[in-house]
Amino acid sequence: MLVDSPPEQRAESAPAPPTRRAARALGLLLSVAILVLVAVASIAVGAKALSPDLVWHGLFHDTGTYGDVVVDERLARTVLGLLVGAALGLAGAVLQALTRNPLADPGLLGINAGASAAVVTAISFFGVTSLTGYVWFAFLGAAAVGALVWFLGGSRGATPVRLALAGTAVSAALYGYLQAVMILDDAALSRMRFWTVGSLASATDSTIVQVLPFLAVGTLLALALARPLNAVEMGDDTARALGADLNRTRALAMLAATVLCGAATAACGPILFVGLMVPHVVRSFTGPDLRWILPYATVLSPVLLLGADVIGRIAARPSELQVGIVTAMIGGPVFIHLVRRRRTAQL
Repeated sequence: MLVDSPPEQRAESAPAPPTRRAARALGLLLSVAILVLVAVASIAVGAKALSPDLVWHGLFHDTGTYGDVVVDERLARTVLGLLVGAALGLAGAVLQALTRNPLADPGLLGINAGASAAVVTAISFFGVTSLTGYVWFAFLGAAAVGALVWFLGGSRGATPVRLALAGTAVSAALYGYLQAVMILDDAALSRMRFWTVGSLASATDSTIVQVLPFLAVGTLLALALARPLNAVEMGDDTARALGADLNRTRALAMLAATVLCGAATAACGPILFVGLMVPHVVRSFTGPDLRWILPYATVLSPVLLLGADVIGRIAARPSELQVGIVTAMIGGPVFIHLVRRRRTAQL
């Protein structure tokens, strides 16, 4: 069900007082500092315990065993986590503004389901086993479903309710297909199972290079939509009165979310709750202005993703929990709390 923001939150943000702008800017700088610390922890901490000296030596001097562990595994994993986290956070913030639902996430419009179904099809029917192949199939699946949801939602006449309903219907159908294929194809089940959990463990330089152009385009497009989406959040009539092109804004927002979420899912599988939790929490202290929500979500979403990945590495040493499992364990209780808090506020 769509949940409209309170009227006072839907009003377009007036110019904030200098003290508030300064506080937001300072908070953003602090968020960047936290992200740097978490990224350092992601490089320094792993399933295999290494001292800080060995990590430093492996990062800058060693081309042997420690260099392979630190540079080829942890550094690539950290960079991919930064990119994917930022993409999921931005996609979630854009979709929450597009649907005027503060509890929306990239899964609401079927984008995750499209990417997952495409990868399962590639594994089961085309014998694809490489991550390189997964990337392109997942991205094409996400793009196809994004276009389908846009068409089913009414294309140029699309509304938040229609888009959400179309996305929910398409997601249900695709997840049913996904489960059927996994049950019927025992040979591919083990390969599918690892990918569908959501993991950064298979990060490579090649994966980063392949998804980076899509993530860069999606990020720039999402950030450029901050002002138009501010108008859309105020309601259709008010947005038209302000001169906003609703169809163009919705189409571009769908495109940005599809590119971001599709590329992120292609790189490491479907990871839940990051795109829901971070933009929602950010909104609580930045207010409804997307000119602040989007940069904060870009910085703080990788904090959550990399933090969850570090927890997964040390929680079950010498094995590890995949990041998709950890974010689900964190996100489930947080989501329940958010829903209960909103229900209590409405009573």
